[in-house]
Amino acid sequence: MRRLIFGGVLCTCFILALAGPAQAQSPSPFAWWKSEQFRKDLGLTREQCARIDKVFEAAVPRLRQSKQELDREEADLSRLIEGDAGEAQVAKQLDKVEAIRGNLNKMRTLMLLHQRELLSAEQRIKFKTLHEQWERDRRANSHAGSNSDHRQQN
Repeated sequence: MRRLIFGGVLCTCFILALAGPAQAQSPSPFAWWKSEQFRKDLGLTREQCARIDKVFEAAVPRLRQSKQELDREEADLSRLIEGDAGEAQVAKQLDKVEAIRGNLNKMRTLMLLHQRELLSAEQRIKFKTLHEQWERDRRANSHAGSNSDHRQQN
């Protein structure tokens, strides 16, 4: 039984170790409605940009607060895992962390939905294409940067 608990804790530590750097490396949100190129390509009006920005600005304080809460609770979870906490205590904290993470993702998704609702059907189609291209470019640039970093280390 003790080996099973130790294995579970070890597995959780491994997952947290992988998740931490991934979150730290995630790019900051792209304020696409503030990009001259996106505005031009989508044919966004000033009113649309202002309304999209209003949705964003209304959501940011709640998103930040929730992210800070998530960071605090994840730190508590890490302390429990590193300490002598039992499986029940770790599981309870893990449930708390995942509930906060789920709520944060829900808030972000609803914000994006509300922004999307301000676009016409034609703009949504164009946006999808533009966003996919932006993602490809971002991944390519990120990959190129990590390759050059690797070459510099060798």
